[in-house]
Amino acid sequence: MAIGTQEDNDQMLSEINMIPFIDVMLVLLIIFIITVPVINHAVRVDLPSASNEKLMDKPQNVRLTVDAEGAYFWNDEAIADAVFEQRLQAAATQQPQPELHIRGDRAVRYERVAQALASAQRAGVQKIGFVTEPQTP
Repeated sequence: MAIGTQEDNDQMLSEINMIPFIDVMLVLLIIFIITVPVINHAVRVDLPSASNEKLMDKPQNVRLTVDAEGAYFWNDEAIADAVFEQRLQAAATQQPQPELHIRGDRAVRYERVAQALASAQRAGVQKIGFVTEPQTP
């Protein structure tokens, strides 16, 4: 009685032996795990040094309010027209210049607001804005 016949040996193995491939993959994985932390991913740059000088502070805004009677208020302080001109000139000479925010009452004559704008222009104020309230629906 024959244990193995010739017919059994002639059949081809249709399966691929995966164990050597797995061994190679595990070795490569271990190599990559060990070498990747060693590699420095940062770009070397020679950065310039900077001084720690304080930046110029932005000056506080000037709030000019014109009430219903046409009186001027400089940061909520009532002032006369002559003092108003002097303060505008002082504000125009500051570096950097403060912003002039004009708040005109709804009932004030436009002439008083126009006089304030003309005075600010003569004094040399560069940044002027009008403050309004949003409309309510």
